Amino acid sequence: MGEITNVSEYEAIAKQKLPKMVFDYYASGAEDQWTLAENRNAFSKILFRPRILIDVSNIDMTTTVLGFKISMPIMIAPTAMQKMAHPEGEYATARAASSAGTIMTLSSWATSSVEEVASTGPGIRFFQLYVYKDRHVVAQLVRRAERAGFKAIALTVDTPRLGRREADIKNRFTLPPFLTLKNFEGLDLGKMDEANDSGLASYVAGQIDRSLSWKDVKWLQTITKLPILVKGVLTAEDARLAVQSGAAGIIVSNHGARQLDYVPSTIMALEEVVKAAQGRIPVFLDGGVRRGTDVFKALALGASGIFIGRPVVFSLAAEGEAGIRKVLQMLREEFELTMALSGCRSLKEITRNHIVTEWDAPRPVPRL
Repeated sequence: MGEITNVSEYEAIAKQKLPKMVFDYYASGAEDQWTLAENRNAFSKILFRPRILIDVSNIDMTTTVLGFKISMPIMIAPTAMQKMAHPEGEYATARAASSAGTIMTLSSWATSSVEEVASTGPGIRFFQLYVYKDRHVVAQLVRRAERAGFKAIALTVDTPRLGRREADIKNRFTLPPFLTLKNFEGLDLGKMDEANDSGLASYVAGQIDRSLSWKDVKWLQTITKLPILVKGVLTAEDARLAVQSGAAGIIVSNHGARQLDYVPSTIMALEEVVKAAQGRIPVFLDGGVRRGTDVFKALALGASGIFIGRPVVFSLAAEGEAGIRKVLQMLREEFELTMALSGCRSLKEITRNHIVTEWDAPRPVPRL
């Protein structure tokens, strides 16, 4: 095929290159995969109200996240086991994020350790945390992330049990034998057993704490000074509780549609969460972002930034570090163009009035 011109094109290349078990693990969603499709489709229910004849010769996309200055509101979400996609795995992702001037979130289930990722050089990095039944393991991991210079913890709260991903059951998914979950290697938790369904589902059932509750969000703050982002909030009720529990931010996420099917798309849940947070803490979004227009729509609905997941692993599989750089560059350029054509010169100029959604009340026609 010719030159890659958009983010979505990497999926087909990844599918050609990767073993079926690996591609299916990255690509699939839970059960009927209704939410998986909806995460994308819902963006088309939002249209632009562009403002014209505004001087857009200078566009500033910079922003700050938890006090850290980044080049654009487009960041990298945690995705597990990246060395299944490419031998350089998380190293490549870390370098691409750093060169783009943005934040990478490292998965607990990475195939490279926090120390290894830190060794790639400077960069602002967050650490995604799964809470294991053994809290000593958790405390140790958080301390290691802190020591390695990670700047925040993204606490995944939507996975007391693993969602039912039927491709993984059919493929009897397990981590390839030459790889380990590097952060847990020394703790005898780095390997995944073969199972007669999904090896990952069995691993989660054995290791991840189903009793996780809001009191644990408080506990986490007693063992670390790092800010905590609560990842996996979809309702106003939980947004309020996140604020009350001392979270530094919220990530509106349905885990890439891999947990509970028939939850709304994240872009549909976003406004409810933003309103409930009342500006007290920033709200971010992941799920289904493939275009610069998607980024703009999320910001217009009140998000402070977005995270991309699958585009990272698909582009990594296709072209390694260069692929991820290209994805970040394409999204950046598309987002800049969307801002210009909408009449916005900085992120603070992006408002709710720049979009109209299917659920908006009809606007009164201004009297002449």
